[in-house]
Amino acid sequence: MKVTLFGTGYVGLVTGTCFAEMGNDVLCVDVDADKVSALKAGRIPIFEPGLEQMVASNSTAGRLQFSTDLELGVHHGEVIFIAVGTPSDEDGSADLRYVLSVARTIGEHMTSHKVVVDKSTVPVGTADQVREAIAATLSDRGSDLTFDVVSNPEFLKEGAAIADFMKPDRVIIGTDDPTSARLLETLYAPFNRNHDKVIHMDVRSAELTKYAANVMLATKISLMNELSNLADRLGADIEAVRVGIGSDPRIGYSFIYPGAGYGGSCFPKDVKALIHTGRELGFPAQLVQSVESVNERQKRVLVDKLMAHFDGDIRGRTFALWGLAFKPNTNDMREAPSRTIMEALFEAGASIRAYDPVANEEAARLYAGEGALSLCPNRDDTLTGADGLIVLTEWNEFRSPDFNRISATLNSPVVFDGRNLYDTDHLESLGFRHYAIGRGHQIPAG
Repeated sequence: MKVTLFGTGYVGLVTGTCFAEMGNDVLCVDVDADKVSALKAGRIPIFEPGLEQMVASNSTAGRLQFSTDLELGVHHGEVIFIAVGTPSDEDGSADLRYVLSVARTIGEHMTSHKVVVDKSTVPVGTADQVREAIAATLSDRGSDLTFDVVSNPEFLKEGAAIADFMKPDRVIIGTDDPTSARLLETLYAPFNRNHDKVIHMDVRSAELTKYAANVMLATKISLMNELSNLADRLGADIEAVRVGIGSDPRIGYSFIYPGAGYGGSCFPKDVKALIHTGRELGFPAQLVQSVESVNERQKRVLVDKLMAHFDGDIRGRTFALWGLAFKPNTNDMREAPSRTIMEALFEAGASIRAYDPVANEEAARLYAGEGALSLCPNRDDTLTGADGLIVLTEWNEFRSPDFNRISATLNSPVVFDGRNLYDTDHLESLGFRHYAIGRGHQIPAG
């Protein structure tokens, strides 16, 4: 099948590459000429395990191509996926300018029937806007060409996107047109062998399903973080509580790990967008608003504990920091807790020696010219001259470090553990002060 992807960001590149892997003829189109040139040369703009090799093999085989030619993209695909960015506006709404620009481009250049698929995460009602934009452009041309608009939201986890696409939990197809539904079923058939994972629904329900899924997961995280703050004040251990509640199959263990807050490109943006949707409808989504406010507060919990430990004054101090990405197996620092924490420490007069296995380059881009930040080539180099260690991302190489070496290198043996990686009793037996999330008796002074 001939498939076009508009947008070569995280969703577009993974989607196009996986379709090509199954033998389809895929063209990925982007207006960013530098990005397209890099992709043609085999340079991948994101870190995603397995993606670089898959792009290379399918490009070599001729099944995956990249272009800046918008007209070519429209002509190429019998199915055209819109996978461009939908960043948050200042009011929290999703910015649809790129989505609607692609829609107008399709209307301008199409010469035959097209099935247009919204792959970007978009508010409910976006398919209607895309349909109107294409229809208006065709009307301006005096054309009576036909098309359909389908919602097919993505459910890809950063760090596991290839596996998620190749072996999906579900494939949502939102359309009332049986012909378009069959076409999408055919395209997804290679990913749907073991049992039928396709779920059909109307377009608006498909659009809401994506937001509902991300907000549900964000809610679990914020609720667990709220409970962790109560545990600190009650002298309880949230890790024991987690095991106790996770054993209930109605709750389960997924997304109930306390930490320094969620980040990334999806949860923060989608929570904000659903809040905005509620406001537009005159319905304040109070629970969703609380999910966001709890998360923003959670990003400062470790800062409060650190400031309390140092009696409120960290001017001139230096801290080692392990983990910059919002989660392991990605270099994505969008809305990462590390950014909130580092910026708070910079403002308080501290310096940071940081290391992340793959996000150092992204941190250098984001904090170019920040003299208080030193990016180190490995985790142990961060410890030199540091007054404490902050751990913010649960990369495997941070799980079992040499604590004797850490103690001998730090100016003071104190660890601020934002992911509850370490056992408090063990660290304290080695002479450390260990601040974690919700482990009891660790509330800031005052």
